[in-house]
Amino acid sequence: MTKYAFLSDEWVAEARAIRAEYADRTPPVGVPVRMNQIIRNVPFGDGVIHAHLDTSSGLIDLESGHLDDPDLTITVDYDTAKALLVGGDMSVAMQAFMSGRIKVDGDIGKLLGMQGGGVFAAGGDGIAGEVAQRLLDITE
Repeated sequence: MTKYAFLSDEWVAEARAIRAEYADRTPPVGVPVRMNQIIRNVPFGDGVIHAHLDTSSGLIDLESGHLDDPDLTITVDYDTAKALLVGGDMSVAMQAFMSGRIKVDGDIGKLLGMQGGGVFAAGGDGIAGEVAQRLLDITE
């Protein structure tokens, strides 16, 4: 299987294709959140990626660019973002937050509400776990 650098154009294209495969089978996400993300220290491009996560429709929408009027904005380094979004390791989130590697501007309660489910929890149950595992499989 071909692997791509996390958040590279190729990775994003493959992640979109995986998401499209599961679009009609993905269970609703329990915590509605509109979160902008600023990812620093990216090892390619200009070193910064602006993205967003929106679950307000009940489904996961993870895309490039920023939302208008987000609930919160997080600023995080590339390695931490990869551990969270691909690895689904919420303990990394707490450690990163406590050490200042994650900066939160806005409704931190929305972020805390996400920690129970690993929106992207590889090895998890059902469709969400399957999608997360496929994302893990394509990631260098």
